[in-house]
Amino acid sequence: MQRKFILNLILLLVLNFLVKPFYIVGVDAEILDRVGESEYGQYFAILAFTILFNIVLDLGIINFNTRNIARHSQLVRKQFSGIFTLRLLLVVPYALICIIGASVLGYDLYGLLPWLVLNQIIIAFILYFRSVLNGMLLFAKDSFISVLDRVLLIITCSILLWGGVTEQPFQIEWFVYAQTICYSFSALVAFFFILPNVKSLKLKLNLPFAMVILKKSFPFALLIILMTFYNRADSVMLEKLIDDRGEQAGRYAQGFRLFEALNMVIFMFAGLLLPIFSRLLKEKKDVQRIFLLAVKMLFSGGLIIGVPAYFYRAHLMDFRYEGTSLVADNSFGMLMLSFFVISTTFLFSTLLTAGGKLKELNATSSIGLVLNIVLNFLLIPGYGAYGAAIASLCTQGIAGFAQMIITKRHFQLEMNLVLITKMIVLTALAFSMGFYFQSALDWSWSSEFLLMLGVLAIGCWVTGLLNPFKMLEIVKDRNNKL
Repeated sequence: MQRKFILNLILLLVLNFLVKPFYIVGVDAEILDRVGESEYGQYFAILAFTILFNIVLDLGIINFNTRNIARHSQLVRKQFSGIFTLRLLLVVPYALICIIGASVLGYDLYGLLPWLVLNQIIIAFILYFRSVLNGMLLFAKDSFISVLDRVLLIITCSILLWGGVTEQPFQIEWFVYAQTICYSFSALVAFFFILPNVKSLKLKLNLPFAMVILKKSFPFALLIILMTFYNRADSVMLEKLIDDRGEQAGRYAQGFRLFEALNMVIFMFAGLLLPIFSRLLKEKKDVQRIFLLAVKMLFSGGLIIGVPAYFYRAHLMDFRYEGTSLVADNSFGMLMLSFFVISTTFLFSTLLTAGGKLKELNATSSIGLVLNIVLNFLLIPGYGAYGAAIASLCTQGIAGFAQMIITKRHFQLEMNLVLITKMIVLTALAFSMGFYFQSALDWSWSSEFLLMLGVLAIGCWVTGLLNPFKMLEIVKDRNNKL
C-alpha cells in the first residue's frame, strides 16, 4: 500500500506541478492585473459566497462515497445511479438558497452570480465522479481529471489574454464563461472514465435509498459545512464589513490564490490517503507507518515552502503582481504560515474521517468556525485583509492541534519523540535563518530565498524527514506491505 501511495502521489504531483502553478501565477494572476483589484475582489467574494452553500449540493456524499466504496467496492454499480439522481435533485435547493442569500446580501442576481452557481453545480458532479475513482483506487485517472479543467482553462484564457482575438480589454465575465465550458468538458470525461465500472446510468429516485444515504452522509455534511465556512467566510466578510467596492477582498485574493494553489497539494495527499486509510482500517491493518511517512513529507514541504515565503512575501508578491500593497503582502505572509500549519496537521483530520470519528471532528470544526467569525469581526474593520489572514492562521492552528490530540487518543499512535524533536529543531532553524538572512545578508532577495530553500531541504533530508532514496526503495519493492 505504501508503494501504491507513493507511485500515485508522484503522478499526481507531477501533473499538478506542471499545470497548476502556471495557471495560478500565469493566467489567474494576469487576469487579476488586467481587471483590477476591485473588480476581481467582487468576483472573488461572490465566488466564495457560492462555495459557502455548495454543501447543499453535496451533503457529505463525496467523503461518505469515497470511504464507503474503498471499504465495499462491489457497491459502486448498485449505488451509482441512485446517488447521481439524488445529487441532481439537490441542484434545485442549492440554486434557491444562493438566490435568496444573494438577495439578502445585495448581490446582482443577473451578473456573475448565476454563472458561478452553475459552475459550482458542475464542479460538484466532477467531485462525485472523482470520489468513485478514488474509492476504487483508480488514482491515475483521478490525477488526470484533477488537472484537466486547468489545462483547458490555460489554453482558453491564454488565447483571450494574449491571442489577439479581441481588441476589447479582458472582462472578468469571459473568465467565468471559460470556466463553465472547461468544467463541463472535464465532467463529461470523468463520467466516461467511470462508465465501464458502473455499466449504465439510470435516472431514478429511490426515496428509501436516498434517505439512508443522506442519514449516513449527514455527519460528513456537517463537517464540510463547518470547514467551508471557516475557510471561506473571510472573503465574504471582507467585502461586506469594509465598504471599498471589493478592494480589500481583491488584495486578500492576491495572496489567497497562491495559498490555495499550495493547499491543493495537501488536499491531493488527503484525496489519496482517505481511501487507503479506509481500506486499511476496514481490514484492521496498522496505519501508523504510512501515516508517519505522509506526515514527514507534508511537514517537509510546508517548512521548505511556507516559512521562506513568509519572510520574502513582499518580493514574491511584487514578482507576479503589479502595484501590490503592504496589506496584500502581509496577508500573504500570514497565509503562508497558515499553509505551514495546515501541512503539519491536515492528515489528522483525514485519518479521523477515514475512521468515522466525525463527532469529534465536527466538534473541533464548530469551535474553529466560531473562533474564525469572531476574529474576523474583530480584526477586519481595523486591519482589512491582514486581519482576515491572522484569523485564518489562529483558526487553523487551534483546530489542527485539537485534531492531533484526538487522533492520538483514538488510534493509539505512538508519541515519536525523536520525530517531534526533529520537527521542532527544523522549525526553529527555519525562523532563525529567515531573521538572520534579512538582517545580516545583503544579497539579492532571490539568492537569499533560494539559499533558504536549499538549506531547509538539506536539513529535512539529513534528519530523515524527506528521504527520496527510501521512497525509491518502496517504489521498487513490489511486495511492499504495511
